[in-house]
Amino acid sequence: MQPSPISRDNLQTYLWFRQAAERGNAYAQLNLGLMYKKGRGVVRDDGHAFRWLRKAALQGIAFAQNHLGTMYYEGAGVPRDECLAAEWFRRAAEQGDASAQQNLGQLYKRGNGVERNAELALAWFYRAAEQGLASAQNLLGECYLRGEGAPQNFALAMAWFRKAALQGDAAAQRNLGGMYAKGQGSQRDEALALFWCARAARQR
Repeated sequence: MQPSPISRDNLQTYLWFRQAAERGNAYAQLNLGLMYKKGRGVVRDDGHAFRWLRKAALQGIAFAQNHLGTMYYEGAGVPRDECLAAEWFRRAAEQGDASAQQNLGQLYKRGNGVERNAELALAWFYRAAEQGLASAQNLLGECYLRGEGAPQNFALAMAWFRKAALQGDAAAQRNLGGMYAKGQGSQRDEALALFWCARAARQR
C-alpha cells in the first residue's frame, strides 16, 4: 500500500512518523493516522487513517481507540459498524478518555450498537462531565432536566448547564436561558434568560 501524496513542506514530519510507525511506535502510528484523518500535511485519506489508528488502538492508546470508534460509527475508511464503534469507545472510556465516555453515553442514549439504557448513558456522561468536558456537562444537564436515567432534578440540571455554559458551550447556554425563562431550578428571571440566550446566539 503506497502512501497518499504529501506536501513538500511536511515531508520530514511525515517521514519521521512513518518510519517510527512502521517500527511499531504507537504514538507515531497515532499521529500518522491523525495526519491522514484530518488532512494535515498530507492528502486526507480515511483508509490510511483507519489503518494507522487501528494499529495504535490495538496497542492500547485510548485517544486512537476513540478515533477508531468514530470511524466505525461514521463509516469512514471502513464499513459502518455501530457495534464495533461501541466496543472501541468502551475500551477508550474505561481508560478514562472523556470524549469516548461521552460517545459511549450517546450510544446508550440512542440505542446505537448497544441496547438503549438511559441509566448507563447518564453514568458515562457523568464520568466525562466530571473531567470538565463541556458538551458532556450539557448532556448530563439534559438528563436531569428531562428525568432520563435519573429522577428529574432541576437544581442539578441547572448546575451542570451553568458549568458548561461558563465554558462557552452554546447548547448549555440555551438550556440555561430556557430554565431561567421558565423558572425551573430558580425563580423566573427574564434578564438572565435573555443574557444566556444572547450569548448562545452570538456563537452561531
